[in-house]
Amino acid sequence: MLTRIDHIGIACFDLDKTVEFYRATYGFEVFHSEVNEEQGVREAMLRINGTDDGGASYLQLLEPVREDSAVGKWLAKNGEGVHHIAFGTADVDTDAGAIAEKGVRVLYEQPRRGSMDSRITFLHPKDCHGVLTELVTSAQPSAATDH
Repeated sequence: MLTRIDHIGIACFDLDKTVEFYRATYGFEVFHSEVNEEQGVREAMLRINGTDDGGASYLQLLEPVREDSAVGKWLAKNGEGVHHIAFGTADVDTDAGAIAEKGVRVLYEQPRRGSMDSRITFLHPKDCHGVLTELVTSAQPSAATDH
């Protein structure tokens, strides 16, 4: 069962400049940052609020570290902006399976490691009215970390 909006992913050309915009304009601070080599991105998670299920809602800012990464290709085609929406779930495996049974293509055969050691998978945007959709099972809550 999907429990919350986990994050909104925003693709950007310059992570530091984009973080500064969100800090100066809205007062959002970086909760976590890392480089995800597998996905070819440098990212910052800006925490917006906590949620009843112990999770939180974030803006995820994504800067490609390789032009051939999914985010790099997306930026080249679309420019900066909203890249995906992510819904939180207690069990990404079960929910991805249930959604697949409804005819929605799941992009990863097995969930992968996501931000902050979460487990993630994506749903095909053509099956979700043009929206790239991510399912996220958060790791156990902990303090912010920078990798």
